[in-house]
Amino acid sequence: MKYLSWDLMVRGRMVVVLLLLIAAAASLTDGVFLQPDNLVNVARQISLEAMIAFGMTLIIITGGIDLSVGSVVALAGVVAAIAMRAAGGESAGTIVVGALAACGTGLAGGAASGAIITRFALPPFIVTLALMLVARGLAFIFCGGEPIYEGLPQSLLWLGRGFVFENVLGRRLPVPVMLMAMVFAASWLLLARTVMGRCVIAIGCNEEAARLAGIPVRRTKLFVYVLTGGLAGLVGLLHDGKLMAADPKIGEMWELNIIAAVVVGGTSLFGGRGGIPGTLVGALIIGVLNNMLNLMGVQHFWQKIVLGLVILAAALLDAAMARLGRR
Repeated sequence: MKYLSWDLMVRGRMVVVLLLLIAAAASLTDGVFLQPDNLVNVARQISLEAMIAFGMTLIIITGGIDLSVGSVVALAGVVAAIAMRAAGGESAGTIVVGALAACGTGLAGGAASGAIITRFALPPFIVTLALMLVARGLAFIFCGGEPIYEGLPQSLLWLGRGFVFENVLGRRLPVPVMLMAMVFAASWLLLARTVMGRCVIAIGCNEEAARLAGIPVRRTKLFVYVLTGGLAGLVGLLHDGKLMAADPKIGEMWELNIIAAVVVGGTSLFGGRGGIPGTLVGALIIGVLNNMLNLMGVQHFWQKIVLGLVILAAALLDAAMARLGRR
């Protein structure tokens, strides 16, 4: 109990210190960072990756990882665009067809990863790496290597760039941000208030003990991969709306930002510890950091170095905490 209290205290301080450092650095942008339009832009930028990060949190708590999410986003977006183009028209039914196609593709991808990992006891890193390549290749094949611009309903634009209650709130609540809030609430309830959430944590703490206690380990692990795949599929549809195009190149290196958000938010790469609120904070930190560096005119390759160092620092802290816990 003493260790857990100390663990939470250190992780809380880490997040606070990072936020303070980022806020101080944001002052170097001459106040541009704090302008309402820029803050809305930051929230919109993190919303898509954060939705997937909530699912990734569950996977990492079980001791797994999913490197395929970025490629699944691209594949789901392409499949959704093809489905909507085939359905034709501007009706809500066309959007529903696209949503079913996108989420179905994501769920199928997650089910494939989860089934192979649980059935053959293969390392999640290898399985999802393979699926990452397969999904990316299929995305290029399905669209002939070129982005799909034609045949998408104009109403799709609202999903990607629209605002909720614009007549009342103005342009302050983007649709993707509202959806992120809904996914956050559902994920938090799932992990903190349900039997499934307890099973996820138990498997991450000690898989063999969880199995002996009667917890359905395979079914639980399959569930978290399917859930994360479904979220990646939903994000694929939203990204189609954001660009009004389905690009097979979308989502490259997204897994880096997503895993970074989860780890920086305090979820242990060793499994068994973590939470959805921490992942949201981690996503905000990564998003604010990227936005701040853009406003300061820092070149793209330097931004990658900074992000890599942040991930490394979080991983080193996690390893130190794990060693302390074994003493």
